[in-house]
Amino acid sequence: MADLEFINITKTFDGVYALKNATFSCNRGEVHALLGENGAGKSTLLKVLSGAYQADSGEIKIFGETARIRNPIDAMGYGIGTVYQELSNIPDLTVSENIFVGRIPENRIGYFKKKELYQMTVDLLREYDVEDIDPNAKAGTLSLSKRQMLEILCMLSKNPEIIILDEATSALTENRVKWLLSLARKLADQGKIVIFISHRMSEIKDGCDRITILRNGLTVGEMDVKNVDMDAAISLMLGRKIGTYFPELTSCVREEKALEVSDLQYEHVLNGVKFDLYKGEVLGIGGLAGQGQAELLLSLYGVLKGKGTIAANGEQYKIKSPKTSLKNKIALVPEDRSSQGLLMPFSIGFNISLPSLGKLKTGPLLSKSKEAVIVDKYMEDLQVKAESKEMAVMNLSGGNQQKVVLAKTLATEPALLLMHDITRGVDVGTKKDIFTLVRDLAEKGNAILYFSTDVEELVNVCDRVIVMFDGKVGATLSGDTLTLENIISASIGELKN
Repeated sequence: MADLEFINITKTFDGVYALKNATFSCNRGEVHALLGENGAGKSTLLKVLSGAYQADSGEIKIFGETARIRNPIDAMGYGIGTVYQELSNIPDLTVSENIFVGRIPENRIGYFKKKELYQMTVDLLREYDVEDIDPNAKAGTLSLSKRQMLEILCMLSKNPEIIILDEATSALTENRVKWLLSLARKLADQGKIVIFISHRMSEIKDGCDRITILRNGLTVGEMDVKNVDMDAAISLMLGRKIGTYFPELTSCVREEKALEVSDLQYEHVLNGVKFDLYKGEVLGIGGLAGQGQAELLLSLYGVLKGKGTIAANGEQYKIKSPKTSLKNKIALVPEDRSSQGLLMPFSIGFNISLPSLGKLKTGPLLSKSKEAVIVDKYMEDLQVKAESKEMAVMNLSGGNQQKVVLAKTLATEPALLLMHDITRGVDVGTKKDIFTLVRDLAEKGNAILYFSTDVEELVNVCDRVIVMFDGKVGATLSGDTLTLENIISASIGELKN
């Protein structure tokens, strides 16, 4: 008998099966991965365990006893701690207040004991080897990676016995992914159960003991990581052979420069960035977290007011705002699709057409027929899976949400695309589609600046890679020098131009 068992769990939404007699089991001391495409039922299964959903039928057994989990409070009573893919930090509260919300020590007249709260937070950060988060910082001022770490710390502060990490690495920088994988192993070694969802196969191989695979709400396989054939596991996830995961790299780089950047500076983060980007080229951006990669993209798009010389298609210009960038056919696929890329309660069609409203007018009015043409085209081109274009994007899987972000960006017909970690939190099938899309865009002559926290992507999708170090381009890699090892060496300043 396993320490945790799901027995024939079924869950439907409006008559559609999200889970259908799904089974799953794991034990103390184990890091157990759940694999499957977006929409396969992974998150639904774990939300049943965490009390966010109630199963229509089936049974959950925890340490041999049938568990009655009707809500998150019940789940906490069973020692279940969850980190969801969607962030839940309260932006206006401090790190300390977010971690201990509802448990903040008070004096006799109801005031917070701020020194005690601060010390509790410092002790927690020290326990889990976190040195770069200020307990007094407002959560809303933190980077996406640190906000994800805050979610993890909130969960750990309650000392759970069963730990659910639902795509908790998707927003983390590379060094923090290693931190979390090491932490998951440490927690398992302490006798806890760790359930891990990730779409990065390298993380599964490096950090997990066993794998359970879901497809269309059904459990379709279980295996030990040490014996797993990852190609076979991916085929089992998709119900078909995936073929080559990364596209064949055929250079489409042209002689004309699409972008020339010289001496770009922003505060103390960008310290004289210089590079050229050619039409038909996918130029990757690598490096450890905090080396200016995000600020580079945001400066080129006009969100941040950087200083330096920038020329597009041979003509110098000043980037005053994103509106200026769009006029110059420069578009950004942002880091966080839910807060920066989409209006979540609104329809797919509304989101896709929003940046292109200027060209969808007939006179002063919006042309519904023109809007329908552009929405239908990009939904079809990007294979957005949805009941209709009227469906709210918040009800789509993460992979399909990202496809809508890409659709709205491509609908503006940009010549230069700034892509910020665009495969974060999407399944392997969708990733393959996105890789193919990126290379197809390059073949058509688009220039692409491609930032990814996944080093393997940089090697297999890009023509060249610039590696950021200390706010500058530390190394430029291409051809035989474009290897995973060289990117990592350049990231720590051991390999330079």
